[in-house]
Amino acid sequence: MVFSSTLFLFYFLPAFLLVYYLVPRFLKNAVALTASLLFYAWGGINFLALFLGSVVLNFYIIRLMDAAVGWQKRIYLILSILLNVGMLFYFKYANFFLENVSVLNTALGGEGLTWEKVVLPIGISFFTFEKLTYSIDVYRGVNKPLRSFWDFMLYIMLFPKMIAGPIVRFHEIADQLTDRAAFETIDHKLAGLFRFVLGLAKKVLIANTLGQEADRIFGLAPAELSAPLAWMGAVCYTFQIYFDFSGYSDMAIGLGRMIGFQFPENFNNPYVSRSITEFWQRWHITLGRWMRDYLYIPLGGNRVSTGRLYANLWTVFILSGFWHGAAWNFIAWGAFHGLFLVLDRLFLLRVSKRLGALSIIPTFLVTVVGWVLFRAESLGAAQAYIHQMFGGSWVALPYFTLEFWYTLLLAFLFSFAAAFPLVERWELGVLAAHRWSKASMLALSVTTAVLLILSTSYIIGSNFNPFIYFRF
Repeated sequence: MVFSSTLFLFYFLPAFLLVYYLVPRFLKNAVALTASLLFYAWGGINFLALFLGSVVLNFYIIRLMDAAVGWQKRIYLILSILLNVGMLFYFKYANFFLENVSVLNTALGGEGLTWEKVVLPIGISFFTFEKLTYSIDVYRGVNKPLRSFWDFMLYIMLFPKMIAGPIVRFHEIADQLTDRAAFETIDHKLAGLFRFVLGLAKKVLIANTLGQEADRIFGLAPAELSAPLAWMGAVCYTFQIYFDFSGYSDMAIGLGRMIGFQFPENFNNPYVSRSITEFWQRWHITLGRWMRDYLYIPLGGNRVSTGRLYANLWTVFILSGFWHGAAWNFIAWGAFHGLFLVLDRLFLLRVSKRLGALSIIPTFLVTVVGWVLFRAESLGAAQAYIHQMFGGSWVALPYFTLEFWYTLLLAFLFSFAAAFPLVERWELGVLAAHRWSKASMLALSVTTAVLLILSTSYIIGSNFNPFIYFRF
C-alpha cells in the first residue's frame, strides 16, 4: 500500500486517524502498532511472521546485551548484527551472487546454475538499518533498551517510516515512543497535514508526470535516442526521483507529526548543491548520517592517513550503492559518487569555491549522469545510454505536451529556487514552524485544501503511480 493510493488516502488513513484521535492516550501506541501491522500485511503478508520473529529475537538479544558485561556484551552485539545483516544479505543479495556465480561458471565452460528466485520483502533495507541502530545505540550506551516489547515493535514497524524511511535512529525518537504529549498540539497536527499533502502533490503532480516520460525514453533502443532526447530522459528521471522520494519523505514526516512523532528531515534542496560533498549533505540525509555514524567513523573517519581516508570514502559509497540495489549499475553509481567525493577533497572543492553559485550547474550535471547509472536496467544499458548522451546525433526534440513542459518548468523552479538564500531560509522556517498565527493557519489550510484537491483529482484520473524506493 503506497501513501498516494486511493486505498490509503480514502480508507486506511481516515480510519486510522479517527480511531487514533478518539482513544485515550494510553491506547494510542496500541492503535499505531495495529495499524502498522495491517499496513505491512497488506503488501507483505508472506513475510510478516518472519519479520515479527526477527523483531522478537532482536528485542531479547539486546536485553541480554544490556545486562551483560565485558566480552559477553560484544558477543550479543555481534549476534544481533549477524541476524539482521544475514537476513538482508539472503533476501536482497542471494540472487545477485548466484547470478554472478552462474555467469562465471558458464564463462569457464561449466553449466549455468538454476535456483528458485528469492523474493525481496518490502522495506527490508530500511528496517534492517533501524534494528541495527537500536542494537548499536544500546551497546554504545546512547540509550537504555526499551522495557516494553510493544514499544520496540512500534519503533521498528511504525508505518509512516517503515517502508521507505526516513531512517530514524533509535535515540532520535526513543523518548517519543513513551511520551509525545508535548507534540500533540493543533499546530503540530495542522503542520503535519500540510507536510503530508505537500509531499503528495510533489509525488503525483510532478514526479508521476515526469516519470511517464522518463520511462518512455529509457525504454527506447539506443539507436532511437538522439543526444537531446537522451538528456531529456535523464533530466526527467533526475526530477522524478527527487520529487518522488522527497515527496514520500514529506508524507512520512507529516504523518508522524500528525500523531506526535518528530522524524528527522531527509532532503534539503539537493540540486542547489555546489559540490557532490554538499549534495550528500542535502540528499537522503538520514542515510548519509547512518553511513557516517555506523560505517565511516568506525572505519576511522577523518582521523586516518589521506590514502586511507579516500579508500574509506569510496568504500562507504560503493556499499551505499549496493544497499540501494543488488546490481552492478548500483555499485557503479556508488563508485561514481565516491570518485567525485575524493576529487572534491583533491581539488574540486577549491574550484567550486571560485565558481561560487555557478558551481551548481556542473554539480547538477554530474548528478544527472549519475542517475542514469541508477535508473538503467543494467550496467551495459547505462553505458549505452550515456554514450548516446555524449555521442548521439543532435536533432530536434520530438513533440511533448504542454502539461509536460509546464511540469518540467515547475520542477525546475521548485528545485532551484532555494539557490537564493532568502528563499531557502523561508522554506526551512515554514517546514520547521511549531506555532502558527491565525492568518498563517488560514493560509496553510487553504494551500493544503487546494493541493489535496488537485492531487486526488490526478490520482483518480491516472493509473500511473509507481514509487521508486519501494523496491529497495
